[in-house]
Amino acid sequence: MTSEINRRKFIGSAVAAGAVTVVPRHVLGGAGYVPPSEKITLAHIGMGTQGFNELGDLLAEPGLQIVAVCDPNTDSNDYVEWGKHGNRNRIRRYLGDPSWRENDRGCPGGREVGRHVVDTYYANQRKAENFKACAAYADFRELLDKEKDLDAVKIMTPDHLHATISIAAMNRGKHVLVHKPLANRMHEGRLVVETARKTKVATHLLAYGSGTGNAIIARRVQQGAIGTLREIHNWTNRPVWPQYTEIPTDRPPVPKGLDWDLWLGPAVDRPFHPHYTHTVFRGWYDFGGGSMADMGIYSLWPVFSVLNLGVAYSAEARATHTCTIVDQVSRPAKNDFSFPTACTIRLKFAARENTPAVDLFWYDGGMKPRLPGEVEAYDVEMPREGILFVGTEGTIMAGFHGQNPQRFAKGKREPLDTREDSSADAEWSRRQQGTLSRGGPGGRYGAWQRAVRGGEASPGSFLGAGPITDAVNLGAVALRAGRKVLFDSAKMKITNDAGANKYLHREYRAGWEL
Repeated sequence: MTSEINRRKFIGSAVAAGAVTVVPRHVLGGAGYVPPSEKITLAHIGMGTQGFNELGDLLAEPGLQIVAVCDPNTDSNDYVEWGKHGNRNRIRRYLGDPSWRENDRGCPGGREVGRHVVDTYYANQRKAENFKACAAYADFRELLDKEKDLDAVKIMTPDHLHATISIAAMNRGKHVLVHKPLANRMHEGRLVVETARKTKVATHLLAYGSGTGNAIIARRVQQGAIGTLREIHNWTNRPVWPQYTEIPTDRPPVPKGLDWDLWLGPAVDRPFHPHYTHTVFRGWYDFGGGSMADMGIYSLWPVFSVLNLGVAYSAEARATHTCTIVDQVSRPAKNDFSFPTACTIRLKFAARENTPAVDLFWYDGGMKPRLPGEVEAYDVEMPREGILFVGTEGTIMAGFHGQNPQRFAKGKREPLDTREDSSADAEWSRRQQGTLSRGGPGGRYGAWQRAVRGGEASPGSFLGAGPITDAVNLGAVALRAGRKVLFDSAKMKITNDAGANKYLHREYRAGWEL
């Protein structure tokens, strides 16, 4: 199979036709060997801190071949990380070089670093294979134009570019992995889901699988563990980045090697400032989705899936504010550009088949819910991050991802029974947390790889991520509107505040419209 068309047809039909296992792998090249014709060729778009954090799993996948990297930044050491030299040490392990950039005191990143890592890793670990050198691009559009033999992309950029790149890739028939969220505007999120449905490519949102403990709790709630569910409360320690409350007015130069125009992508033009970029982009409405988009998709997506919550019909938010002094007078500062330092968001869901009407509360910035009386009676210490399910006959409290669930009901406190007690439970559990999420062949990417090769859709497919994506983006609308908003999902319209509808969409730079 020498042509690009034949190779890609083989990738898509191998599982269905049984071609993958016609010839034993040990005959071809040893245990775990995957012939070049079977490898999924992948472009890695976004070479920042989190991109390198997750790169090792991709490099180690025998069924994947990274053929290109892309980032508007060439090579710099100004990235932000969670521990000093964490990124540099991680890259050293990939390279097998403990002295790489010995005198570099910052945090490295950029496309040329990515290219070097990919080429060096493959040269060291896949010496017997005949692979081409990894290409590097500043512009994802050029990458999609030039990389003819490309099966898929992984998107690890700031949030505001997720929809733009995903849609471009899917419309070219490329399979897509994307970091959360799908988009930071509701219109874009829905367009991503619709494009996935139309193009039928294999998609996977990488937040899937982290909150399977919450899925098990939701299953027990569904079975009546606390009576009729009334409320869900979820809190996080985010933001864990500086949350800027003013638009920067100084004008530092654009760093050498950074294409600021490409970094902005569809966002409206503005002067460069480091307060917008690496890691801290999440705090700005134009570039990020705030704390809920950062963490709530992990914890709440499995709850949405199990309980079939659908789309919220209303949202209201309470947020911190800052003050400024103007003409010797102190007054609250107007802010329609950045997420607050802390907030609570309340989303209301109508009753659906097998699910009662439910209120969902989100808390960040150190905010936490008030505990029900049956929980307070035990003088429990609330975890730094956690989740609470409140029903008519009791309460379940657990860690953020459902760890150590405790049931408080009928004057008793006891661990929640999460054992499988029926064949239906066993099948449900397998689908929620077993080989379809992080286990099985291919590890974290196994379900998606099988989908690319013609198997069933990944449970993390974009097609299942619509309601949680809507929830995150509707919460941001309520924050910006400063009032309770009522939402008509079918029309994608705020019905009680016409001015708030603009927050469902992005204001695009010319040439970047979706």
